[in-house]
Amino acid sequence: MGFFIAFQDDITMNKQQHTYQFKGGLQLESGKVIRDFPLAYTTLGTLNATKSNVVWIFHAMTANSDPADWWQGMVGEGKCFDPAKHFIICVNMPGSCYGSVSPMDKNSETGERYYQDFPFFTPLDMVKAFDQLRLHLGIENIFVGVGGSMGGQQLIAWAGWKPSLFQHIIPIATNAFHSPWGKAFNASQRMSIEADPSWKEKNQAAGMEGLKVARSIALISYRHYETYDKTQQDKDKAIENTRSESYQKYQGEKLAKRFNALSYYILTKSMDSHHLGRGVMEAEEILERIESKTLVIGISSDLLYPVNEQQFLAKHIPGARLEIIESFYGHDGFLLEDEKLTTIFKAFLNI
Repeated sequence: MGFFIAFQDDITMNKQQHTYQFKGGLQLESGKVIRDFPLAYTTLGTLNATKSNVVWIFHAMTANSDPADWWQGMVGEGKCFDPAKHFIICVNMPGSCYGSVSPMDKNSETGERYYQDFPFFTPLDMVKAFDQLRLHLGIENIFVGVGGSMGGQQLIAWAGWKPSLFQHIIPIATNAFHSPWGKAFNASQRMSIEADPSWKEKNQAAGMEGLKVARSIALISYRHYETYDKTQQDKDKAIENTRSESYQKYQGEKLAKRFNALSYYILTKSMDSHHLGRGVMEAEEILERIESKTLVIGISSDLLYPVNEQQFLAKHIPGARLEIIESFYGHDGFLLEDEKLTTIFKAFLNI
């Protein structure tokens, strides 16, 4: 019965899974070159005759290319982004274990799997790959690009590189360059994976126990003191085996069942590498080039991407509007505050 319902939903939303083969070589910001690699992506809805209804959604670090799966409150029938009205595209970021090129793939030059030697993509590298897919699909202009966290980094990188590509952009809980604070969290997570004795092994299961610890560290940065205070109180005044401890272990186990330590390790490096100002222009100059109508959204309790980072974006993107959402969820508020986001999005996009 569950399969039947899911199948019907796919028909209703015209959901399709695709794999695009990037052709040729892509020189990464690191100087390395990667060639002829897959990009997994999902589309929902139908492209209209004028190709004016494109909604390009960018997922966060451990999500997949199906936004109807991880952003159910925002994408779907009758939701803010409705496949009956919009042609929704989401590409799985390179490095992830959900279909795009990853550490589990083979290096075309050596014939061996990359594993720990995968040449990680910066967010700018990622969108340069996406741009070839865009051209393949014949899309000249995108109605709106929207993304939170690492997805927002990709959106900002693309809008800065192609200033007139998007009519509207909505970066949420993101930044123009990753902070020392954010890099410290990611470094600690990588250290946890490196401390796993299996990390040195060249196989797909390397570092999986370390991944559980890494996720526990990450979760503290995604949430807030108030989040735990409201949801993890020990009402029985437990001496040990507290709710917080149980919750951290649960979240580590949960991620390990669906993700991969090699991908996680690489993607934290991708996040750390984000900086609009790398090259001939400063980050402020890149932002000032953006021509899109812009709505920047911050989360009041966000510890990982604090509000001052969204204020910086709004200050330097011409005509940008800034909205700060009050939420006790911390950084994860961008995934959980559906009603607030829907109201703000619909007013901004007039949909």
